[in-house]
Amino acid sequence: MNLKEAGRIGEDAFLKAGIADGLTDARLLLEWVTGISLAEYAMNPFQPMTTEQERRYLELVEKRRRRVPLQHLTGEQEFMGLIFRVSPDVLIPRQDTELLTEEALKRLRPGMNVLDLCTGSGCIIVSLEQIGKKRRAVDERNTFTGSDISHAALQIAEINKLRYRAEVSFVESDLFERLNGSYDMIVSNPPYIKTDVIAELEEEVRCYDPIVALDGREDGLYFYRRIVQEAKSFLNDGGQLLLEIGYDQKRAVADLMEGQGFREIRVLKDLAGLDRVVTGRYDKC
Repeated sequence: MNLKEAGRIGEDAFLKAGIADGLTDARLLLEWVTGISLAEYAMNPFQPMTTEQERRYLELVEKRRRRVPLQHLTGEQEFMGLIFRVSPDVLIPRQDTELLTEEALKRLRPGMNVLDLCTGSGCIIVSLEQIGKKRRAVDERNTFTGSDISHAALQIAEINKLRYRAEVSFVESDLFERLNGSYDMIVSNPPYIKTDVIAELEEEVRCYDPIVALDGREDGLYFYRRIVQEAKSFLNDGGQLLLEIGYDQKRAVADLMEGQGFREIRVLKDLAGLDRVVTGRYDKC
């Protein structure tokens, strides 16, 4: 079997399974199995595959056909231009969350202490540390901390930390429960999907993303209430809170922040024009 034939088999299988953009997934799996880039594929699509490559590719096509996320098959996902290790123990990093991370980078300054709640794979906090260094927005005084209630998720975060030799600390904690520091900026992409909506999500999400990273309880606002209220005790004077939200949670989360005394509350839209991030500043005086 050559590359073109393999790609067609994958594309047809994904089309029949109702998987959007099956051609892209088929070619990405080919690249993963063979090590042949998409550019090389374009130049020589009739290059033959080895027997082992063919076996492995067809095995992955079958798993993807059954809606196993592509990222769980490759074990990787790109985020902010970096490659992160992922597994069924962590939420797969989404492009939407890059807006939250980029906004945090705009506000990042030398000497800041930064906390990422519900860190999962660590993609946000590791990106802030790595890209912040490249942009000279940090120095030796900065601290970067990620917390998560899931021990398994933190094991993946540690792998990503080691991959980039990032100067980041991880703490196993139910939000602020085991934290005792003070921070200049707190960021979080918490679980925010209503419990009764989870069953309506696409199969790749509801069956393979960890439920603990999705479930925002009855109204989707459980973690926002806790974070907004508890963050005040952990933010330095003038500290900033940045939260990713669901497309329909702008008013509710902004009201929570305003009710707890946050000022300069702003809402940012993603590339699709949907409300995606709410930010605010907390002054202790």
